[in-house]
Amino acid sequence: MGRVKLDDVVISHLKGSGPGGQNRNKRMSGVRVQHLPTGLTVTATERRSQKQNLEAALIRLEEKLQKLFHRPAPRKKTAPSRGSVRERLSVKRAQSSKKKLRSNKNNEWD
Repeated sequence: MGRVKLDDVVISHLKGSGPGGQNRNKRMSGVRVQHLPTGLTVTATERRSQKQNLEAALIRLEEKLQKLFHRPAPRKKTAPSRGSVRERLSVKRAQSSKKKLRSNKNNEWD
């Protein structure tokens, strides 16, 4: 898909929360990125730097967009060739004749 167009996103900054001390709780280093055409939103608050959080959020947004628009290639039905069917059936016939020889009905030793 490529890079996300910055014209299609709204970037807002926010304070982080949780462990990390004053820098995390007081600074606006967290980033929220919203993709306008799809409405997807991602946030990144795990780094101390706003720039690093922005890069992480854009990477996450790109991954989400790739998942959203991924279409697997359609599967094509295939049939076995006539030769492979013939070979498989001949092997089955040979195996069957071996097994028939094992039965008690044909045993001359009894």
